[in-house]
Amino acid sequence: ITGEIIPQDTRYLVATEGGRVEKIYLRSGTLVKTGDRILKLSNTNLLLDIMYREAELYRQSNNLRNTRLELERYSIQLDQQLAQIRFELKEAENKFNRYSYLFGEKIVSKQEFQTAENNYRYLKEKYQLTRRSKEKDLTFRQQQIEQLESSLNRMENNLEIVKQKQEELTIRAPIDGLLSLVDLEIGESKDRGVRLGQVDVVNSFRVRARIDEHYIARVETGRIGTYTYSDREYRLVATMVYPVVEERQFKVDFNFQGDKPSDIRRGQTLHIRFELGDLSEALLLPRGGFYQKTGGYWVFVVDPSGQRAIKREIRLGRQNPLFFEVLEGLQPGDRVITSSYDNFGEAEELILKEGS
Repeated sequence: ITGEIIPQDTRYLVATEGGRVEKIYLRSGTLVKTGDRILKLSNTNLLLDIMYREAELYRQSNNLRNTRLELERYSIQLDQQLAQIRFELKEAENKFNRYSYLFGEKIVSKQEFQTAENNYRYLKEKYQLTRRSKEKDLTFRQQQIEQLESSLNRMENNLEIVKQKQEELTIRAPIDGLLSLVDLEIGESKDRGVRLGQVDVVNSFRVRARIDEHYIARVETGRIGTYTYSDREYRLVATMVYPVVEERQFKVDFNFQGDKPSDIRRGQTLHIRFELGDLSEALLLPRGGFYQKTGGYWVFVVDPSGQRAIKREIRLGRQNPLFFEVLEGLQPGDRVITSSYDNFGEAEELILKEGS
């Protein structure tokens, strides 16, 4: 199988908010430290949003302060009203008690007594109603203040989030490593979510290989592969098998076991010998250009006369860099055209001529 050297750890630089490229502090190929500024985007809409939110926050803060002052003044006013009513109630109570005695002694008339009694009961009820009204009004106004405070807190939190987005317009290195940026120019616009580059760990590598889907059930972590580099054999161990099949292949990650070459670089290709089990006999078909045209589902087979080649359906299985395993459609000794079929069009049969 063929593997490609990739960094052990890669962090991508993504524009969490879109904007215009304002500054580029570092270029591709630079070794960076965590937190280093790499580039800066500018976003006018985001800046206007921050200004609007700050103005709204200031307005809401003033509303809260004014509401608190109004509540304090209203509370004092109600306390004054209650104090006045309590004073009048006490006076009415004293008068009622005196008239009750004088009425019993027949010194005052019944009408005067009833007037004093009615006035006393009226002020008593008025005091109770005023006190309950004060409690309800104060509760309602306190709820208004709590709602304003809650709204103010939400606005402050939202403003912090927007300011954080503004801060994220400055792209910084997430780890120590080697910086790789896409082609960027001052003034160009980048949408949110666009990948701007990546930072790779430079002192640790792994190998990623793509293997034919026929082997997906037989590849497991822990299996060993070998490769030769500068006339020396090295070992690799499979550490991650990706179950997703793309273009009839799946991916496997390998880590170096023991020594590794000191001069390998990202993107370098390795040819790995990776045995999945014991040796077994199989009918083999050499690899060739025919596969690009047929996908391995059919081939042209030369008849015994050697003058014709007829299209025949086959089924292939495992493969290595030299051969395909034939599961169906061919027998030992069959002669197969394995060169490119690009010039054959949709022909079902080929006429073979000597020297052609």
